[in-house]
Amino acid sequence: MSSLSSLTYMSSLTSQQQTCRGAPNPRGSLPAIISLPSCMFTSIMESMLSINSDVRWGSHYLLLDEISHNFHQQGHEVRMLLQLGTPLITGFSYAGRDDSYQTTTWSLGDKYIQEYNGWFLEQQTQFLLGSDNFSDFLKFMDHLSYQCAQLLADEDMLAFLRAQRYDMAVIDAFNPCSFILARKLGVRHVAFYPGGLNGPLSLALPSPVSYVPLFGSQLSHQMNFWERAKNLVLYLVAPIGQEVIWSRFKEVAEQHLNSGSPPGGLEELYQKAELWAFNTDFSLEFPQPLLPNTVLVGGLLNKPAKPLDQELEAWVSGCGEAGFVVVTLGSMVSSVSVERLLVELTAGFSSRPQGVLWRYDVQRWPSHLDMPPNVRLVSWLPLNDLLGHSKVRLFITHGGQNSLLQAVYHGVPVLAIPLFGDQFDNVVRAEARGLGLTLRPSHITRKRIGAAIQTLTQQDRFKTSAMFLSRIHQSQPVPPGLRLTWWVEHILHTGGGAHLQPMSYIQPWYQRWLLDILLLFSLVLLGPLVLCWAIVRIGGAREKHKKTQ
Repeated sequence: MSSLSSLTYMSSLTSQQQTCRGAPNPRGSLPAIISLPSCMFTSIMESMLSINSDVRWGSHYLLLDEISHNFHQQGHEVRMLLQLGTPLITGFSYAGRDDSYQTTTWSLGDKYIQEYNGWFLEQQTQFLLGSDNFSDFLKFMDHLSYQCAQLLADEDMLAFLRAQRYDMAVIDAFNPCSFILARKLGVRHVAFYPGGLNGPLSLALPSPVSYVPLFGSQLSHQMNFWERAKNLVLYLVAPIGQEVIWSRFKEVAEQHLNSGSPPGGLEELYQKAELWAFNTDFSLEFPQPLLPNTVLVGGLLNKPAKPLDQELEAWVSGCGEAGFVVVTLGSMVSSVSVERLLVELTAGFSSRPQGVLWRYDVQRWPSHLDMPPNVRLVSWLPLNDLLGHSKVRLFITHGGQNSLLQAVYHGVPVLAIPLFGDQFDNVVRAEARGLGLTLRPSHITRKRIGAAIQTLTQQDRFKTSAMFLSRIHQSQPVPPGLRLTWWVEHILHTGGGAHLQPMSYIQPWYQRWLLDILLLFSLVLLGPLVLCWAIVRIGGAREKHKKTQ
């Protein structure tokens, strides 16, 4: 069997470190998993390469870490490329695992990192204030494009990666730079998308507009007339948005790829992936058609709960029969202080009998804001173990894909407070599935928070729905981590994924949409009518001319 060597890159151009956490594997070695700013890349051959995007995306790092470790456990040698210097998750370590994959790091330097961190912290604040728009997303893409250009200009790093002779790469498909780097290295790659189906910057799947909601539509699969009209409009303008995003990377590709920028843009890059893996499954996702080269591996971070440490277990036990509520608004906003929201949230929490365990940077808590006796702040919490505890009653989350899948796995109702990106669509799916309720940041008041917690903890229908989704999720015959490993090994053993790719990848657009057939039918059906009309018109004109004479 081919072996995997996973490489993780944390962004750092000014210094390069190599740390080996695993002994050489007798079965061989696969290149590493590489982590780029907001992009993950993993390469697999007789060795495996994993490119992880910006570590500031804590969820992306956790997923790539789990994937790299899974490959290592299956006998592959793995390396991750990890970008250093970006904002870290409060209370969490990126040190990696002992006796697992290897790590290589790179950095962009202190000056840029300071500038980037400042911009990013301001963005987090705006998210909590309810601001999320396309222009801010494009600014983020500008940062990723700059980081990509710096990485591709690092000849020493590229030489090191080429020397590994990767058979395949597993990449974070959210960052277009992952695909550019894979093409630059000339390595086959598997695209891992950390979100759901039909997300932004992802492979276009068969998506009937009548029942498959587009990204950003905030619609369910049950649409009325006007919702279908809205979905159609978004479907028509989506290619424009993708082209605008690609324009941020087109110059980078033109400058660093020997073949120049691909004529087909992002779509062409996406279609070169041997396989697409999505971090979702149909316990949460709306049903829709899939392509043969797509596999669903949602729930990579889900595991049976382990016992809590003694101190935390004592606090949980002290909550009594009322139980406790877990609050975490994601890895990126756990240390942002928006006082108005903090005041309303704490007041709402204090009105309920449950204990509240809130992940928040204690050092950033306003000193003049009193903490209710039933609320406890922690910089980091064992989310999986808490959601699997018998006394947990509710999970208040930002609606990230990983968080919702963990809630589904453990059968815990959620109160979702979406902040940015795909979270707005994620929570629509959660609410449509009966998993919980949604509250926008701009609508948060103490009364609404208290009322929502009361509804979700006292009405049995939410817990019943959550447990039903949990059965769907857990009853699949192969765990998601092993499923991804098997599919990647299948691609390796068959020499690529060409046998899984549909003909539409190479068809001209007019053939794909049958426009040539429609043109022929139009000529066949309308041609005689037009000819008859022309004959009658000419005959009438002659008759009129004779009468005039």
